[in-house]
Amino acid sequence: MNASPAPYLGRVQFGATTEGLAEFEAEVDRALETHGYQDSEAFAIRLAIEEAVANGIQHGNRRDPAKVVDLECRVDSDEVFVAVQDQGEGFDPAAVPDPTAESNLEIPSGRGIMLMGAYMSEIRYVPPGNRVEMRYRRGAQSEDR
Repeated sequence: MNASPAPYLGRVQFGATTEGLAEFEAEVDRALETHGYQDSEAFAIRLAIEEAVANGIQHGNRRDPAKVVDLECRVDSDEVFVAVQDQGEGFDPAAVPDPTAESNLEIPSGRGIMLMGAYMSEIRYVPPGNRVEMRYRRGAQSEDR
């Protein structure tokens, strides 16, 4: 009987840019490969991480170099857990206009939240809305939020 590989636990902080994100994602990619995730699953998880970090820097911290965005990630053979927290005031995700509504097609915001929800199995915004927790469960469909 083969034992599962040890879980990967990673944590990184960002200032007003995503400098260092590619290196962190390379670590996560190696962990995903070690735990047997497919390329398409790795793509989905990377995209959700990138969108969450970009939202934290741009919308949460408003690119303030004195503020940080924390990213933590845990990968095991059953699921991936990602948490991104900024130092902004937070927001109400229900107040973000639906980017697929015809009246909003020209508005360039809201798509990251939609993509994160489409690619991850579960997404939860912790009040006041400056922390997002996402899970990717193998074989699970995206749940209603």
